Amino acid sequence: MTPPTIRPLTPDDYDQWRRLYQGYADFYQVALTPDGVQTTWSWLIDAGHVCTGLVAEQSGQLIGFAHFRGMPSPLRGQMIGFLDDLFVIPENRSGGAAAALIKAVQAAAKAEGWGVMRWITRENNYRARGLYDKLAEKTDWALYEMAGK
Repeated sequence: MTPPTIRPLTPDDYDQWRRLYQGYADFYQVALTPDGVQTTWSWLIDAGHVCTGLVAEQSGQLIGFAHFRGMPSPLRGQMIGFLDDLFVIPENRSGGAAAALIKAVQAAAKAEGWGVMRWITRENNYRARGLYDKLAEKTDWALYEMAGK
């Protein structure tokens, strides 16, 4: 199998991206709304927005994506990167697409001068964590969340 091509999202990718994004939401059991999907898409294709996206393409089909952004780290006094979303369709997992996407995000972080790249995943996402453990260092930070309203 040939390795996937990693490239930026383009407006022409919407239909295939939408299918992947639904698979991602299903995996995390999150109900998508039409407005939320459109907002996310508009962020990703707006070159002036902080969120950006890469896709993994194989034989003309999108098989995965990575959404990421820069963010300030006040304690460091510098910008760092945050990988918000990473997804590869199940039939293409273990084919190198996720690793290639992460490495492309790392290259983007280096090009932007971000000192570090962070991301989170569910504790029980063992398959993904097996890859992450090979590519990055697991921290001892605990994640908390509360409603904003």
